[in-house]
Amino acid sequence: MSLYEVLLVVYLIVALMLIGLVLIQQGKGAGMGASFGSGASNTVFGATGSGNFMTRATAILATAFFAISLILGNMSNSQKPEADPWQDLEVPVAEEVPATTPTDSDVPDVPN
Repeated sequence: MSLYEVLLVVYLIVALMLIGLVLIQQGKGAGMGASFGSGASNTVFGATGSGNFMTRATAILATAFFAISLILGNMSNSQKPEADPWQDLEVPVAEEVPATTPTDSDVPDVPN
């Protein structure tokens, strides 16, 4: 596997983790704690709640996402594109000439 393919896999994993973290986070003043038992869900990550951990993890994943995006963009931009046969249509294609010309002995006899 090349470095480009490895970075694509890491990029996909970081993107999915970033999406998951954003969806897990509570909005400011959304009042979703009442649906989980009057705010008890914040005690899973300690007394300060999940805000500190989630905010830091989101910032780290977002930074990794943008950094990998820039690296992949630079790698794909620096690759030399393959020659396109349709690029220059004014140049005629070389005609294919058979190696030998058929003779009468090469043609089978067909009865009428």
